[in-house]
Amino acid sequence: MSRTKPSVRPRRPPPATKPSVRPRRPPPAASPNVRPRRPPPATKPSVRPRRPPPAARPSVRPRRPPPATKPSVRPRRPPPAARPSVRPEAAARHEAERQAAEAAARREAERQAAEAAARHEAERQAAEAAARHEAERQAAEAAARREAERQAAEAAARREAERQAAEAAARREAERQAAEAAARREAERQAAEAAARREAERQAAEAAAHREAERQTAEAAARREGERQAAEAAARREVERRAVEEAARLEAERRSVEEAQRLEDEERQAVEAAIAEESARQAAEEAQRRQAAAVAKIKTPEQTVVMVADDSRVVRVKTGRLLAAHRYQVLMAEDGQDAGRQIEKAVPDVLVTDVDMPGMDGLELARQVRGNPRTAHLPIIMVTSDSDELRIQARAAGVNVVLGKPYPEEQLIAHIQQLLGNSPRA
Repeated sequence: MSRTKPSVRPRRPPPATKPSVRPRRPPPAASPNVRPRRPPPATKPSVRPRRPPPAARPSVRPRRPPPATKPSVRPRRPPPAARPSVRPEAAARHEAERQAAEAAARREAERQAAEAAARHEAERQAAEAAARHEAERQAAEAAARREAERQAAEAAARREAERQAAEAAARREAERQAAEAAARREAERQAAEAAARREAERQAAEAAAHREAERQTAEAAARREGERQAAEAAARREVERRAVEEAARLEAERRSVEEAQRLEDEERQAVEAAIAEESARQAAEEAQRRQAAAVAKIKTPEQTVVMVADDSRVVRVKTGRLLAAHRYQVLMAEDGQDAGRQIEKAVPDVLVTDVDMPGMDGLELARQVRGNPRTAHLPIIMVTSDSDELRIQARAAGVNVVLGKPYPEEQLIAHIQQLLGNSPRA
């Protein structure tokens, strides 16, 4: 497919008409579809091709043909003889018209040449870029092919070298085994000779060693006897030292035990003295209360009010039924605070309380009752676990009777009658 040639070839513009500003690169869609021929494999450049010298670059390139007439391969420049003349055909008819036409054509040609120069420069740059990209791609492909060929050659050479190395190793192994066999036979011969020589030397050494051993045995026996005697003396000294240390330790332990026993006895005596003092105080108070009760009018069970303070509803109901069966009036309190509020309103004749209650426990309730002059004479029976410590605390709080859980019901009634000064009922 031939490329359309211009009817008039413009002249090369003078240097003054060259564009001073480099034209913009056209978009990719406007780049010419020009692809240089691929050189043969032997002449493929291994590096980026150089830009042709300025003298070989065309100063003016023809206009771009329409899209339908774009050639797939850029045509070669026609020889100078085949290029059309710049002068128009109308110059032959008339000189004036020719001059005017030449002037107009020259101006038009200069304008078109400037435009074409800018356009052709852009096309040239795009073609150079495409050629450069193609050359780079071809160079990369060639480099990849050369690398693959090099790797294949290296692999083949490596395999050949490995094969040769294996053959050489096999030869060396055979030579080594032969040399080892010869060396082994030589070593066995030398070993036999050396063994015979060592046996003779051993026998001579054994005889000398036997004589030396006998001498050393005598010396060792004498040395061991001396060491034994020294060890016995050291052992005797160690036994004596340990005996002294053991005696000192036993003496120290005896003193510490005696000191601990003494402190425990002093503490026990102090507790017993406190208990005796508290018992004497309570006995005095009990005597005063009995004296006051003897002076006062003795109440019958129907006239006696017994308050039961316990956080357990079951205990309250059970104790209330027991007291009601003996014709006592019963008041119920859920805890120590409830009992204290009711006692402030009306003082009962006897208080039966538990120890462990939420809020105010039995010990605090007893201390509160004893601290109020209005209720200080109130008899208090406390029900608690069988613990010496709690009994001591209850006595210190002013409790008259401490009953351990569980207790016989008749015992509670007997203590109430005793505290009120009544004789026990049959």
